[in-house]
Amino acid sequence: MKDLLHRLFPFLAWFPMSPAGVRADVLAGLSVAMVLVPQSMAYATLAGLPVVYGLYAAALPVVIGSLWGSSRFLHTGPVAMLSLLSAASLAPFAVAGTDYFIQLSILLALMVGLMRLFLGLFRLGIIMNFVSNPVMVGFTNAAALIIGLSLLNTFFDVPKPNTGAFLTDFLGVVGQLPFAHWPTVAFGVGTLVALVGMSRVLPRLPGVLVVVVLGTLISALTGFEQNETVNPEAIATEEVRELFLEVARTRNELDEISTEIGEIGPELKRAEDLGSDTAELAVRLARLRVDEARLKKRLSDLRIEAHRHALTREAAAEDGPVFRAREEGDAGPAWRLVRAEPDSIKLSGGGRVVGNIPQGLPAFQLPVLDWNVIPALLPAAFVMALIGFMEATSISRALAAQRREKLNANQELVGQGLANIVGSFFQSYTVSGSFSRSAVAARSGAQSGLFAIISAAGVLVTMLLLTPYLYHLPLAVLAAIVMSAVFGLLNFPALFEAWKIHRADGAAGLLTFVVTLYMAPDLAMGVIVGVVLATLLFLMGTVRPRSEIQGLQPDGSLAGAISHELRPAGEDFVVLRFDASLVFMSVAHFEEAVMDAVARNPNARALLVIGTSINRIDASGIDKVRSLLTDLKAADCTLMFSGLKKPVREAMERAGLLDEIGHENVLPNKAVALEILRHKEAPKAARVEPTSD
Repeated sequence: MKDLLHRLFPFLAWFPMSPAGVRADVLAGLSVAMVLVPQSMAYATLAGLPVVYGLYAAALPVVIGSLWGSSRFLHTGPVAMLSLLSAASLAPFAVAGTDYFIQLSILLALMVGLMRLFLGLFRLGIIMNFVSNPVMVGFTNAAALIIGLSLLNTFFDVPKPNTGAFLTDFLGVVGQLPFAHWPTVAFGVGTLVALVGMSRVLPRLPGVLVVVVLGTLISALTGFEQNETVNPEAIATEEVRELFLEVARTRNELDEISTEIGEIGPELKRAEDLGSDTAELAVRLARLRVDEARLKKRLSDLRIEAHRHALTREAAAEDGPVFRAREEGDAGPAWRLVRAEPDSIKLSGGGRVVGNIPQGLPAFQLPVLDWNVIPALLPAAFVMALIGFMEATSISRALAAQRREKLNANQELVGQGLANIVGSFFQSYTVSGSFSRSAVAARSGAQSGLFAIISAAGVLVTMLLLTPYLYHLPLAVLAAIVMSAVFGLLNFPALFEAWKIHRADGAAGLLTFVVTLYMAPDLAMGVIVGVVLATLLFLMGTVRPRSEIQGLQPDGSLAGAISHELRPAGEDFVVLRFDASLVFMSVAHFEEAVMDAVARNPNARALLVIGTSINRIDASGIDKVRSLLTDLKAADCTLMFSGLKKPVREAMERAGLLDEIGHENVLPNKAVALEILRHKEAPKAARVEPTSD
């Protein structure tokens, strides 16, 4: 009964708690909360969401993941990798930051949670064995670069191109460097320098919280944000005014098409369920999607072009301020377009800040189930479920090793799954285990999962009381926080180490890295290609395993005759080492190896197979050995085995193969087998008469 309760409610293992342990958890929870609040907001921007959704993801999911996970010390919540994957997965279906995009982000969290819960309940954590470490290292390096570099537009305060390809977007951002807002760059660089400096000089200080507080104060005191909303007529330069209005018209047209797509999707689903003719609706939807893609590209190009036109604010007239095209030598800030509407234009002469964050707790709300999009999101949800699980289990294993505790990977899947499912009903996007926050907890002396609940309480207090004070927080500070976190994940030496150890593993890791960069923002393809390549390389090794004829070394031991240039083990027998199971994938190579050994030693009257590496034999292996017995017997050669493991011998015995081989030809080890073969060879050598001079 007790075991059942602990399986249903893993958090019961925390009890009993000592007063000292509770104090340690409270202090650790407060330390983590200082990192969690700014991190969650930063990761929300990476996911293409308003910052408040990062706070939502840092509340209830943290509690659920802690209560039902296997590790006491793993901290669940928003993480950089899944935030980027979420944004990239949804980019083809909605514009970042829109209501529909937010709905899909929450839906994706529900899908990821259900997949993780299914994997955990059916104990399918073993599926992670199909992702090799070099593949994961290659993916992590590429993803870290993509995450960091994808924030450069926020770092420079320039528009981000929307070409659908990461590398092209990156080059587009770099090309806008002359139009960067340098105070924004100063905030970003200063944040990075401060984070790196504090991590080295004052590692116990919550550096993320410090830069957020300082950045917010400096921004508020210096008037970093300068916005002005005017009528289009306030733009005195006609060419610029028309460009801004074209941005507004294109955006409105895009919004109308996106709304229409959102309406047609459910209508098409209902028609399919009723068995009605859907051809007209399907064609209409396809045309709308083509128009949507065209308008997204058009809007991106217009926004970049509009950003190149800086304006100067002139003295206010009776109807308000007037803005004209900026000329060389103009004083004051350069004003640029923020948002254009047909009847109003928002300009900025400063940098971008977080702005208003809704106060209050997330309300219970059913996720919107868009059945038109769900099938298309399934591959991305599956990859996110696996990657999130790999992150969580790798962190949990490290913490469990430090505490000498046992980790239940399947229970961790259940905990992470429930965290995402429950969170999706309270407006949370996808969450997973965080390495940085778990490390803070361990360093702060956390004793149980209570620390995570305390950290979530800190987030709730922030949502209820502190959000107005975060208005002036520069977005460049949040971008720098994410960059600092993800660039610490870069580990190129591990890829080169994998190449030195095993070329096939290194190739899989390097290809994963290249494909992930090339296919970005479709990051899922990088993992899929890496897994497929690693699996194919493994299968190639299984189909053609290592096998070698053995020769005698000077000390009498056996080694590869060809690779070490050794003399044969005997005059009328040959020894073959075969390093694989005798199963359907390897039997063809086993036959080739046996026949090659006989061909190289035509005088051999016995062939000894060293079977210490043969772990299994299947029906194909039995048939192949039986066939070789017949062929070798016809060539007056005896087939012998040494060192066969018990399961292999038992399988041969059940098939009657041991009787056909002869029990006397199946020896316990190679030493006994060699002794018998040499004993048989000795009398023949003695009968050889010396030749006369």
